[in-house]
Amino acid sequence: MKMVSAVIKHYRLDEVRKALLDIGIQGMTIVDVKGFGRQKGQLEVYRGVQYEVQFLPKVKVEVAVPEEKVEEVIEAIIKGARTGEIGDGKIFVYGLEDVVRIRTGRRGKEAL
Repeated sequence: MKMVSAVIKHYRLDEVRKALLDIGIQGMTIVDVKGFGRQKGQLEVYRGVQYEVQFLPKVKVEVAVPEEKVEEVIEAIIKGARTGEIGDGKIFVYGLEDVVRIRTGRRGKEAL
């Protein structure tokens, strides 16, 4: 089992969610996050004063999937999140040692 974690632009969340639902992903976790990558922040103007925003708002999408679905999930996230501009985000894949469904006590793939 794997955890696929993607940091994407806020306004692409609906497209990513739809792309994941289209391939049969039934659950995901969404977290508002802040950070920066190569763009290292950006200049903003607020009430006529220019200031640098060092940490940009993003959304982190996490999906736990069986190993055989990882590539399909990655492609779905890319399809939904890609704009072709700097700051589209990143996808990280982690190994999951175990998953337990609290309600039933099922473990592993059955818990997903």
